[in-house]
Amino acid sequence: MAKKRQKKAEFVKWMGPLLDALRQLGDSGTPREVSDLIAVNLGLPDEKKEELMESGTPRFHNQVCWARQYLVWEGFISAEKRGVWQLTGKGRDTFLTEEDGRILFKKWVEINTRQRKAKQEAVSPDDTQEKQDDSNGEKAEEPEEEYPHREKLLNVLRKISPDGFERLCKYILRLYGFENVQVTPKGKDGGIDGYGTLKLNPFVSFKVIFQCKRYQGTVSRAQIGDLRNAMLGRADKGIMITTGNFSEDAKREADREGAPPIELIDAETLIEMMEKEEIGLKPRTVYDVDYPFFEKYMD
Repeated sequence: MAKKRQKKAEFVKWMGPLLDALRQLGDSGTPREVSDLIAVNLGLPDEKKEELMESGTPRFHNQVCWARQYLVWEGFISAEKRGVWQLTGKGRDTFLTEEDGRILFKKWVEINTRQRKAKQEAVSPDDTQEKQDDSNGEKAEEPEEEYPHREKLLNVLRKISPDGFERLCKYILRLYGFENVQVTPKGKDGGIDGYGTLKLNPFVSFKVIFQCKRYQGTVSRAQIGDLRNAMLGRADKGIMITTGNFSEDAKREADREGAPPIELIDAETLIEMMEKEEIGLKPRTVYDVDYPFFEKYMD
């Protein structure tokens, strides 16, 4: 029986555009800034940016993150500061074609396979067996997860009750400086889940209403419009919090010129907020293997 040919790694095509985007951003940027700029530069359609994986994670952004990991291993992007991607001097002067990216990818697949095999043999030499394929050594493997806790946390957030998610959002907003935060009673919410006050200084404060969407999926433009209609005459700003994602139309509607602003908090942003304040998370120290360091000892 013929072996099933494995799908080529798609993310290699984003390596060159990722370096280009970072140069445009002044050598550094947040993951979202980078992936959004790549999409703009390449004219990607909304459908491409909104495509989801089984986990509910946007596939395009996930693929850009894969590309970034290989660029870190190659020394083109710094691994020092989490949450911000920064070019190294080597990366600043490097321009990659898709073929260059594929060569770089294969190199690190081989290195990581060798490292993994050595580790397996150290544990159980007799049981080590490497999987082979017919795609010239190109196995589309996902790099080691940089934030292994995030998927677990997202699964927990999607399993708590809708009322529980509203109470959690209330707690998070309080930790981020909101005052008089209240969750509205069911049936009497008027299209909102809660409200509060954000006090910037003794002279300036904003009344804010919020809505919570605890589900796996995409929030539409119409839902943003519904929230804006609900806040008219009742608040200065709106916040939509979801464990899912927002469509590109929803993002444009939230920032529509001349309309009351609505802040969008998607799953990734929500988790980053919980990390910053250590909400439901216990910090621990971990170490990542510095593969480039060992390259000079491989020969």
